[in-house]
Amino acid sequence: MDLEKTRDAFKNNFLGRGVLWVLSQFYSLGAALNKFLYTHHWRKTYSVNTRVVCIGNITAGGTGKTTAVLLAARTLAQAGIRTAIISRGYKRAVKDKNPVVLFDDELENNWTTAGDEPFMMSRSLADVKVPIVIHKDRYLAATEALRRFKSQIILLDDGFQHFRLKRDVDIVLIDARNPFGDKRLLPYGTLRENLKGLSRANLILITHSDHVDARRLEDIRDQIRLINEDVQILSAVHKPDHYFDICESKKVPLTALKGEAGAFSAIGEPGGFEDTLRKLGLTLTKVWRYPDHRRYTDFDLKNFMELSGGAPLITTFKDFVKFPDNWRDILNKNVYVLSINMEIKGKKEFEVFTEALYPNFTKLAGGKSKK
Repeated sequence: MDLEKTRDAFKNNFLGRGVLWVLSQFYSLGAALNKFLYTHHWRKTYSVNTRVVCIGNITAGGTGKTTAVLLAARTLAQAGIRTAIISRGYKRAVKDKNPVVLFDDELENNWTTAGDEPFMMSRSLADVKVPIVIHKDRYLAATEALRRFKSQIILLDDGFQHFRLKRDVDIVLIDARNPFGDKRLLPYGTLRENLKGLSRANLILITHSDHVDARRLEDIRDQIRLINEDVQILSAVHKPDHYFDICESKKVPLTALKGEAGAFSAIGEPGGFEDTLRKLGLTLTKVWRYPDHRRYTDFDLKNFMELSGGAPLITTFKDFVKFPDNWRDILNKNVYVLSINMEIKGKKEFEVFTEALYPNFTKLAGGKSKK
């Protein structure tokens, strides 16, 4: 049972709600103590000799952080800025003393070494040659990125509650559909820390902003400004770009699939993925949801094929990299990955985003384009 289902089950009775409340208090104490130790220099914060930008969340899962990191990395790399990503590599099966590097021919064949999200990002960014360095010690990972790649900027993937590595900018993503995690800390709600933590943010990006009306969007902005009056707030949407036929290894236009289909995923916000497919004109006759970061088995894939009735099967890139090595022996046709891109609303807002990433980015990118 995944965390969301467990939480809902506990909330259905008084005793369960009490247990969640007690656990949330312990979580709150731990988060506050960790911050206190760094704020009062009981624990040391380290700097590296390059620009560090954190892209993170104040809630757990579903905000679109990975697509934001991909957008930032691709934008910077295409402007000629030496960019690296560092990540903890959540739920890696292999723990190494030294950082794991994903770059060019160093791309791992087994995603378990690096973690599913870093592996996915490395594949997505292979054409612009952005290295990804993975280690639970983000300072060690940043040091390795700087040593090997002379990075002009390091993107800290999902590190807003990580204080060991000092950064220049904190970009925080907030999901318009559930912006403040019921205003309760984990595990009762989805907040990773008290909402006052938003006061540390230099830029806030409201994602999935097209899923709410203008009034609700402004209400979210007002609530943010009560905590961080001067922070810049941008809006972003997630847009499907194409399907990728994994059996034929080719891109397929979004208009190519219509009618009945099956969908399976093990991600933070499966509902958004499924809603997107429906908006693309598909009727989902079979839907499978699994806990975030789950690995797929031979049995899973055989089950999908048998129960789909010959209809197309659609999943996400994050799920695809967690297939077993012999997936081609089981899946032979009609299996697709939906490719999603993040888009920041408006040219001016996009410029605010790029300037937060790298000062004078607009001049740099403009100069490069004239050459």
